Amino acid sequence: MFLKKTKMRKLVFTDAILEATDQLLKQDPKVLVFGLDVDDPKAIQGTTKGLPKKYGSKRIFGTPLSEDAMTGAAIGMALAGLRPIHIHIRMDFMLLAMNQLINIAAKSHYMYGGTVNIPIVIRSMIGKSWGQGAQHSQSFYSFFMHVPGLKVVAPTTPYDAKGCLIEAVKDNNPVIYIEHRILHFQKGYVPEKLYTVPAGKARITAKGKDITLVGISYMQLECLKAQKYLHTIGVEAEVIDPIWLSPLDIDTIVESVKKTGRLVVVDNDWVTCGAGSEIVSQVIEKLQGKKEVKVKRMGFAPVTCPPSPTLEQLFYPNASTIAQTSYNLIQGKESGWIPDLEENMLETEFKGPF
Repeated sequence: MFLKKTKMRKLVFTDAILEATDQLLKQDPKVLVFGLDVDDPKAIQGTTKGLPKKYGSKRIFGTPLSEDAMTGAAIGMALAGLRPIHIHIRMDFMLLAMNQLINIAAKSHYMYGGTVNIPIVIRSMIGKSWGQGAQHSQSFYSFFMHVPGLKVVAPTTPYDAKGCLIEAVKDNNPVIYIEHRILHFQKGYVPEKLYTVPAGKARITAKGKDITLVGISYMQLECLKAQKYLHTIGVEAEVIDPIWLSPLDIDTIVESVKKTGRLVVVDNDWVTCGAGSEIVSQVIEKLQGKKEVKVKRMGFAPVTCPPSPTLEQLFYPNASTIAQTSYNLIQGKESGWIPDLEENMLETEFKGPF
């Protein structure tokens, strides 16, 4: 839980992950960190910087390029009483370990009658960055949301990056921890001490009465920009960050939509069978017969992820398209309104590919 009496400083997202990992390693000798290039000088965007020297190669180490085998090793470590953090540089290549994650990690607690736990955390990166393209930009968290026994978290702020990682490592279930590359350079206030962001609780990041915007991972930032654009024309949007996708805090979203009557869910994924689709479905189920609701899903265009920045502008939702879509939903028609993009509502920092 959040500690009121603790020092707060501004950290970038990656430093928040590094601090959480360092504190967890110091607190619990059962915690260890491994994955491809964990001990590389780039240190996974800086999130493992200095840890190999501080804790030694038995607790912080690089691995071969073998996702399936290394995920199996993580499961074995968990069965032996350790609490491993396994880092996948890109979520795309977690597909090579799906049998380990879905048929073993997610199900062992159930299949062995509750006598074993698999407390592993899988860190994985998603999102565009200088033309990552078809096999390096994909977001598969909806795959893992589908499977009982797995928890899924996608923090947006440095505060949540630290608190969610601590919560995930302390959890006895396998947790998929998702980081969008662009979020790695966001800054925010973070307490120095250990704290957790509890699973299954969303956060309202902007209050409003006219429409509800739910932004997942990096799309939370684009929704906050869109909220500011909408404010300039008298539309008050309420913005929600789900944070945890499984367990999902649908009640916070439902209460907002009950007030606004309109919902736009913006995802970092294709909309078909995605996290946004699940959120919309649950909201409609809970409000049917009680409230007339207008809904819209936004996400990847229904084609393969492009590498070209020009095509990326058409492929990914952004603050302008979110604001336009939201206003059109309110008006019930194509309004023709386009936000003033010259006004820099919320700067997004990005410093190159990984």
